[in-house]
Amino acid sequence: MGHMRSFREFLMFGAAAALGVAGCRSLPPSKPASQWTPEEARGARIFAANCARCHYPTTTAGLHGPGLQAITKRKAMPSGAPPTEERLTNLILRGRGEMPGFNLDQDQLGDLLRYLHSL
Repeated sequence: MGHMRSFREFLMFGAAAALGVAGCRSLPPSKPASQWTPEEARGARIFAANCARCHYPTTTAGLHGPGLQAITKRKAMPSGAPPTEERLTNLILRGRGEMPGFNLDQDQLGDLLRYLHSL
């Protein structure tokens, strides 16, 4: 009986380990700055001026806010909501929680969104 229990525990551990490894997918790397379009480069400057004091762009590690690596490629943002253009736009312009909203014109917003897609 003890042998069967050990075998069951071994199988359960193996299954849990397999699920853990399968669930830990690495995020795609950010696009290198040397490959940015002019819009993405302008968006990077807007990010540096407005967002970088609270968000790291190329890691998921948090600063004062969450890291934004692959933010548009994830199934959900840190809030749990899908990262749709509408949600990102509302979050950038209106803010949420401790994050302030930012007064960007449509061109600036478009460039920032293009940059976020490059992360």
